[in-house]
Amino acid sequence: MSRDILTRPAPIGLDEYRDRRRALMAALPPASAVLVPAAGLVTRSRDSDHPFRQNSDFHYLTGFPEPEALLLLLPGREEGEAILFCQDKDPTLEAWTGIRVGAAGVVSRFGIDQAFENAEREARLPDLLEGREALFLPLDDAPAMALARQVRDSLMARRRHGVVAPSRFCDVSELMHEQRLIKSEAELALMRHAAEVSARAHCRAMQATQVGLSEYHLQAELEHEFIWHGGSGPAYATIVGSGANACVLHYIENRDPLRDGELVLIDAGAEFDLYAGDITRTFPVNGRFSDAQRALYEVVLAAQERAVAAVTPGATLTEIHDGVVRDLTRGLLELGLLEGDLETCIEEGRYRRFYLHSTSHWLGLDVHDVGDYRVAGAPRGLTPGMVVTVEPGLYVPDEDDIPAAWRGVGIRIEDDVVVTPTGNEVLTQGVPKRIEDIQALMRKN
Repeated sequence: MSRDILTRPAPIGLDEYRDRRRALMAALPPASAVLVPAAGLVTRSRDSDHPFRQNSDFHYLTGFPEPEALLLLLPGREEGEAILFCQDKDPTLEAWTGIRVGAAGVVSRFGIDQAFENAEREARLPDLLEGREALFLPLDDAPAMALARQVRDSLMARRRHGVVAPSRFCDVSELMHEQRLIKSEAELALMRHAAEVSARAHCRAMQATQVGLSEYHLQAELEHEFIWHGGSGPAYATIVGSGANACVLHYIENRDPLRDGELVLIDAGAEFDLYAGDITRTFPVNGRFSDAQRALYEVVLAAQERAVAAVTPGATLTEIHDGVVRDLTRGLLELGLLEGDLETCIEEGRYRRFYLHSTSHWLGLDVHDVGDYRVAGAPRGLTPGMVVTVEPGLYVPDEDDIPAAWRGVGIRIEDDVVVTPTGNEVLTQGVPKRIEDIQALMRKN
């Protein structure tokens, strides 16, 4: 593999973060406020922490990378609508864990209107939230809810003096996640980079594959490539499933040997500036598909390519999934893995023995990104700027009524696709998925 280094895309600018905050505030009812916490550190063992990863919603609104922070949005406040509480400056701790931005740095470097260190938070929050009738925050975040109740109780104790406290807590997630569903050009640039890095990693793993290695060797090849090109590492737990392990949808043990004659399924993606890539490819350990493997693979590939082409404005993920179900079921009937007529097999769900999951999910700051799939009870139409995965698969159980050549074979093919005004853009086309192209790449190792 080439050891070149990809050009990093530009980071998201401060103006875009400001626009996101303004858009969120514009969607609020009068006399409202927003409180969004950053992620905290998570202990790995004793005094060691897991690598820090910022909360996606907090990052979306601020771009601020430190833990234990808190964003407060106060629409219409003359002194500044965006206030951020951050870790206290502490030279002793900073000598161990790195320099902290501090309140002054939050304002100068991240475009926040006003900032305070956490030492001031308890005293300042009640005064800042006085007069706000509704407080929007993530209702499933227990520490944030506890803080909100503490502030409300403090203000309620002063009601006899005419103080107005928030009378209701509302979920900010729905409003925020509607915004996050449509990606900006700056976001798409980051996602293209994450996808390209992910594709290079898959190509590297294909070329490194040989009988006698183990699944974890391929995981190492993938994750080396992620970090080599500036990613923070994998966007989710890397899946390298050989043989029957490929039939376990979220197999992450990655410990078994790669055996001659088996397929290996890799589901892995890089994370870059918190945006996820997500690719799945399936290929033979020895570089050559058997006749039975080829026949089953071509069924999945045809369904996947047809589904990718169907990603267009106005289409729904339900329609795309239904098309995949029809294609896969027809292929299973032709191969003799199902019996009966097509419509009955679909209506009775017989295909579910081999295809257990949905075809698509949103992609963005989270690998299973946020946003409703249905609006007013109906499947949501696709809109330019949405990013989806397309990932049909077939997973053949190792059971006596299945022909031996297909038992324990799992195949999935997944690409990342942007909805454009005129159709779609496939972000992950840099890694082959047609049989001839896979075999040609593997011969180069």
